[in-house]
Amino acid sequence: MRQHFGQRVRFDEPMGRHTSLQVGGPADAYVRPKDVAELHHLLEWCRDHTLAWRVLGKGFNTLVLDGGLRGVTISLASWRTLSLEDDLVVAQAGVTHSAFARFCVEHERSGMEFAVGIPGLVGGWLRMNAGTREREMADVTEWVELLRADAQSAERVPARALCWKYRELELEPEIVLLGAAFRTTRAPVLEIQARLDAQLERRKATQPVNARSFGSVFKNPPQDHAGRLIEAAGLKGARVGDAEISPIHANFIVNTGHARASDVLELIEHTRGKVQAETGIRLETEVRIEGEATWD
Repeated sequence: MRQHFGQRVRFDEPMGRHTSLQVGGPADAYVRPKDVAELHHLLEWCRDHTLAWRVLGKGFNTLVLDGGLRGVTISLASWRTLSLEDDLVVAQAGVTHSAFARFCVEHERSGMEFAVGIPGLVGGWLRMNAGTREREMADVTEWVELLRADAQSAERVPARALCWKYRELELEPEIVLLGAAFRTTRAPVLEIQARLDAQLERRKATQPVNARSFGSVFKNPPQDHAGRLIEAAGLKGARVGDAEISPIHANFIVNTGHARASDVLELIEHTRGKVQAETGIRLETEVRIEGEATWD
């Protein structure tokens, strides 16, 4: 791997460097393939050596446990190409939310303002079917570009042919999501910017946007909101070590210092248990929990 990927592979790489909460143990191998051909080669190599692999973006919706990640962790964070195809904004998986917003303003493209401020990369947006109360990625995606582990080239699949769920895009385990095209319309720059600014202001007023967090911890149960249930249980500000339920929004956990993944996990389970005891509702995590609890 070192011979093939050079400095684009790191061994025993701390995942705290690659997750928004800045916690998590080391990945056995952390690889940044430069293109589809190299990614295909890496997937073949993993198959031939019976190695598990996973794709991790910026870790805005992932809790990596303290024992770290076995096998190969693949990053597409350097895949950042943006382009315009008629009314479609085409973005690779590594495009950041801020770069996406700037591109839409510069090219007078409207329709994606709801997504501004949703943390993470385009790949994460899609895998989590990210959105707001009004819209989500399933509503605006025209097609996605996928690479199957046993295929040498990528394919474009119509979004309508995929299985979109609440905060999830269901894909087979052996598929890597490379990017997507989003439907937009032309609008004046000032109008787009005004909507972006308003959306960002709402987020700043209601979410801990400047803290180290991984976004919403729990999915909203039917006809209710996880944050309301957690706040009603008196858990705002609750802590385990340096992991804290945000005083700004109860469905966010923030790292106030040197939190460990075990602190975060304990706080998640404490929150879930107390809400269930008081309401009978068992909250389901929106954040993905990956890795080993301890390092052997």
